[in-house]
Amino acid sequence: MKTKITLLNKTYQFNSLKEILAKANEEKSGDQLAGIAANDAQERLAARHLLADLTLSDIRNNPVLPPEEDEVSLVIEESINEKIYQSIANWTVSDLREILLAESTTNREISRIRRGLTSEMVAAAAKIMSNLDLIQATSKIEVVTQCNYPVGHKGTLAGRAQPNHPTDSIQGIRASLYEALSYGIGDAVIGINPVIDSAESVKQILQMTKEEIDRFQIPTQNCVLAHVTTQMRAIRNGAPSDLLFQSLAGTEAGNTAFGISVGLLDEANDLIQKEGTAAGPNLWYFETGQGSELSSDAHHGIDQVTLEARCYGLAKKYKPFIVNTVVGFIGPEYLYNSKQVIRAGLEDHFMGKLQGIPMGVDVCYTNHMKADQNDMENLAVLLGSAGVNFLIGVPMADDCMLNYQSTSFHDIASVRRVLGLRPAPFFEKWLEKMGIMESGILTERAGDPTLFM
Repeated sequence: MKTKITLLNKTYQFNSLKEILAKANEEKSGDQLAGIAANDAQERLAARHLLADLTLSDIRNNPVLPPEEDEVSLVIEESINEKIYQSIANWTVSDLREILLAESTTNREISRIRRGLTSEMVAAAAKIMSNLDLIQATSKIEVVTQCNYPVGHKGTLAGRAQPNHPTDSIQGIRASLYEALSYGIGDAVIGINPVIDSAESVKQILQMTKEEIDRFQIPTQNCVLAHVTTQMRAIRNGAPSDLLFQSLAGTEAGNTAFGISVGLLDEANDLIQKEGTAAGPNLWYFETGQGSELSSDAHHGIDQVTLEARCYGLAKKYKPFIVNTVVGFIGPEYLYNSKQVIRAGLEDHFMGKLQGIPMGVDVCYTNHMKADQNDMENLAVLLGSAGVNFLIGVPMADDCMLNYQSTSFHDIASVRRVLGLRPAPFFEKWLEKMGIMESGILTERAGDPTLFM
């Protein structure tokens, strides 16, 4: 594998694929914090030139974290279709980029190619692509999944209703849910982040959301985003859960910090398949985000973009219904400003979709980050253009429990209107029945939560 290059009369020598991947990355404060970022723009360009000319076999034969040392690496390695891999092994990373961007390359062809790709190959392609490249390539990819009802069709944009409450008040969650539904949000999932991580509290929230779904015959699914072990206890105690949720990291050590392992996820998967309340077949909701492995000192010197791609390689094993990157939630230590957040959102969406993941994005930032709501609205429109499966909706774009800024219910409705996108098909029919939408456009009744009171 070539690791040395002369560029503008200066020779650059890199020690490993891991170093080339890290230094080819767009500027990220997380990589700088880890001490693995390029020293300047010229070194970054040199690393990209080298990376572009590496073959896919170079990447597979030089693992950033060997499968005998890490169970996430093992899951990714075992997922590869060897016949398809052999047919593309001699492609360079630049070849992969060109094929993804070619007008003649269809979703069907990309679906075949992905079965021969490792997560590191996907990350490598992202690193040599511009923002517009990422949007163009991803806009071709359609990933449709079904829990109770399908989402992900081209021309649609779903929304997760996130009616969180600072004390887990059932009445407060219900009121916020009514507002979300009144704006046509909730087709991806009604998903609540609980304050209290107890099986009884999770059960109560699941029971309430299931009652509302049944009462109004809403074509959606419910989920409470507690730790997976808490959800498992709630389900065993009779809680009506359509989806299981868990945050993922891109290394075994990172997942250990989250209190999970592949073995635990396998056990949970068996439980939701047997005792979950949804029709299926896709019964998982995962969340990710660049920088989580660094925050738990579990990154092994690997850059955060490559680690994020590995999260999707792990998620793929469980055939999830939805996955989203909480793109700016961890803070400026990992993504310093709006430019880095926008880039990360487009990278994550591309890397997930290329691996066959039904990707959404929580377009968000923390209040100590150099970003504002206009930046998030820009990213939401870019992602809508790229064909993102869903966005997150919180009241007034301000989560009163998690204390961060995201997109509002009305923001998602506005992105749909501007880009000519529709809700998920069954959900749109329900909105029409409720008088909230007509021919893809919100009616005068929209935005009035008293419709459900």
